[in-house]
Amino acid sequence: MINLEVGMFQTLAIAVLAIYFGDYMRDKFSVLKRYCIPSPVVGGTIFAVVTTIFFSSGLLGFKFDYTTMNTFFYNVFFAATGLAASLSLLKKGGKLVIIFTILAALLAFLQNVLALGVGAAMGMNPLVALMAGSVPLTGGHGNAASFGPLAESMGGTGALEVAIAAATFGLIAGCIMGGPLGRRLIQKYGLNSTSAQIEADEGATSTVKALVNSKRAHKAVFILLLACGLGQTLFALCKVLLPSVHLPIHVMSMFGGIILRLILDAKKQNHDELYQSIDIVGGISLSIFVSLSIVTMKLWQLADLALPLITILALQLVLIYLFCVYITFRACGKNYDAAIISVGHSGFGLGAVPVSMATMSAVCAQYHYSRIAFFVVPLIGGFISNITNAVIITAFLNVAKGML
Repeated sequence: MINLEVGMFQTLAIAVLAIYFGDYMRDKFSVLKRYCIPSPVVGGTIFAVVTTIFFSSGLLGFKFDYTTMNTFFYNVFFAATGLAASLSLLKKGGKLVIIFTILAALLAFLQNVLALGVGAAMGMNPLVALMAGSVPLTGGHGNAASFGPLAESMGGTGALEVAIAAATFGLIAGCIMGGPLGRRLIQKYGLNSTSAQIEADEGATSTVKALVNSKRAHKAVFILLLACGLGQTLFALCKVLLPSVHLPIHVMSMFGGIILRLILDAKKQNHDELYQSIDIVGGISLSIFVSLSIVTMKLWQLADLALPLITILALQLVLIYLFCVYITFRACGKNYDAAIISVGHSGFGLGAVPVSMATMSAVCAQYHYSRIAFFVVPLIGGFISNITNAVIITAFLNVAKGML
């Protein structure tokens, strides 16, 4: 088989083409737009399927150079998320942060209960079965790569391969589930016409969109880069001062954005036009990041999933859908913001915060923006949930080892 090395800028160009193709497909097939499937997901998935066909046929393999660009755009997006968090939003989000932290931990707990329970009923090694729980789903590929080898060292042969495949499954499922879930909640409860936030969000942005110009666009990019630089500095300081605490760098970029937002707001000037420009750059960064993540997926890893694991993952989809619709939505207020948060929960509950952001953006593009959701979801999914999930996983690994 020929292995083709695709350079960093070539990979970036493919990701952009995938977005354009996704836009074309959404215009061509209205069902994709109706159910809020994001353009990067549509185009990226089709490209990933094509590369999988080439790989499976033994004709051509692709080696993408995407890590550096992925990290860059991910951090820029999180910096933009932090800069969107005004002081009033931070105050408003306090209660929801606590509620959503508990919900995220509860879902992770239930995912592991389901994985171990079904795995035991089907005669699976409990350590391997656990790799279809919150390790690859709430945790994503990062946790799969971290906890898979640990499970193998405890006696779960093949745990890493299962965890990586399950994380890939979750990434795809999360991209598909979020949009329809959000649309169902908004349509069922008539939230688009009753939300009091419509005027606050749309009224503010509609007047400033026409005011976005070159000067403000430059300033927006510069501030975002400053936020990322500040975030990396905080990341380095945290590693020195708190070596036992592992905070991902993208979360620190978000904190950098929050700090700069507080500094800008302290000047008592109107920065609405600037923040709108920052939102635009953040949205572009998110689209590119999601497209990069999906076009480089190795879908052939899913072929290694045996029937018991497919059964567990199918039941996980049911669990997450029901949990987000009947628990997350209601506990977060049963309003429009709660619907968007539920969309986000289904995204990172199945594997990755970028999926949450992409599906939330797609739903909001069809209806309207939710500032509180775009603050709460990345904060919990990208940071706090990583901590609570790690504690939960560790406890369940010990339980699974005891079941051997």
